[in-house]
Amino acid sequence: TLAAMETLPSRRTLPIGIQNLREIREQGHYYVDKTGLAVDLIEAGKTHFLSRPRRFGKSLLVDTLKELFEGNRALFEGLAAEPRWDWSRQHPVIRIDLGQGEVRNRAELDQRLHEQIDDHVARLGVKLRHQSLSGRFGELIREAAQQAGQRTVVLVDEYDKPILDNLGDPAIAAEMRDGLRSLYSVLKGSDAHLRFVFLTGVSKFSKVSLFSGLNNLQDLTLDPQFSALCGYTDADIDSVFAPELPGLDREQIRRWYNGYNWGGQGVYNPFDVLLLFRNRQFRPYWFETGTPTFLTRLLAEWQFFTPDLQRLQSDAALLSSFDVDHIEPEALLFQTGYLTLHGSTQA
Repeated sequence: TLAAMETLPSRRTLPIGIQNLREIREQGHYYVDKTGLAVDLIEAGKTHFLSRPRRFGKSLLVDTLKELFEGNRALFEGLAAEPRWDWSRQHPVIRIDLGQGEVRNRAELDQRLHEQIDDHVARLGVKLRHQSLSGRFGELIREAAQQAGQRTVVLVDEYDKPILDNLGDPAIAAEMRDGLRSLYSVLKGSDAHLRFVFLTGVSKFSKVSLFSGLNNLQDLTLDPQFSALCGYTDADIDSVFAPELPGLDREQIRRWYNGYNWGGQGVYNPFDVLLLFRNRQFRPYWFETGTPTFLTRLLAEWQFFTPDLQRLQSDAALLSSFDVDHIEPEALLFQTGYLTLHGSTQA
C-alpha cells in the first residue's frame, strides 16, 4: 500500500475562483489542459459564440485564448497547444468583460464600455478620434491591428450580463439589448481587421435579437466537438485530480457532480468538484452560490412547477429561443444549468 501511494503525483493547490491562466500556471495549481481544444476552436473558424452556465470556467477559457494570441509561450510549456501554435506572431487582444458589477441603465452600460475602451487605448498606446461608443470600438480594432501589424482579436466575456441583470424590467432589459447589439454590430464592419472573435455568456439570445449583423457567427453551444471545452471530464478527474481522490467515493462523485451535457462528452461542474476536494464533504456547492437571482424571480412570476423537470422534453429550436420579450422556461433552465441533455429522439 505504501509503495502504491508513493506513485501518486503530489497534491497541488486547488484553483478555486481563479480565472487567469498565468496565476494557475505560475503558482503551480492543478490545471486541466483545455489548450488543445482552444487551438481546435481557433482553427475551426473566425467568429464563435458559446453559452455555458455560471462557474463553468468560461472566463478562464477567455483568458487562455488571450494568452495564446499574445504569444505567452512560457505559460503553455508542456501543454497540448505548445507544439501546435505559431509563437512568432503576437496579436493585439481586446477583451471586453461585462461580468463585473451591475449596470442599471443604458447610460451606465455605455460608461462601462467607454471605460474599458479607454483602458485598451492606454495599454495599446493608440489614439482615437471618434466620440461615439460604436465608432470608438471600431476605430480601436482598426488602430490596434495597424499598429501591431497583425489583425486584432476580440474576446467578450459575460456578453449578456447587463441584459440578464435587468430582466425584471423589460424596458431596461431591451435598452441593454439594443446597446449591446449596436456594439456587437461593429464586429461585422471590422471583419477585415479581425483575426478571431469569441463571445461567451450564460444565455443564448437569438441571432436576430442581438447578433443580426454577424452572419458568420458559429454557435458552439450544442456542438459535440466542443462539449467539453468548459468543465471536467471523467478522465480529467481520474488523472489531473488523482491525488485528491483517496478517501472519497468515486462513484458518489460521479452521481453528485457529473451529467452536464451539451451534445457530446458529459462533464462535471468545476466549482462543485474543487469545493468537494477542499471540504471533503458532498454538498450542492454550485446550487448554493451559482443560482442567478433573475432565474428564481422569473420562475416565481411564471408559477413554473419545478418538480415536473424530469418529464420535460424540448427541441433545439426551443432551447435556443431567448429574447427579452420571449423567454421559454425550458430554455432559461437549460441555459442556466438546471436542465441538461439526456438522449434525443428523431421526429
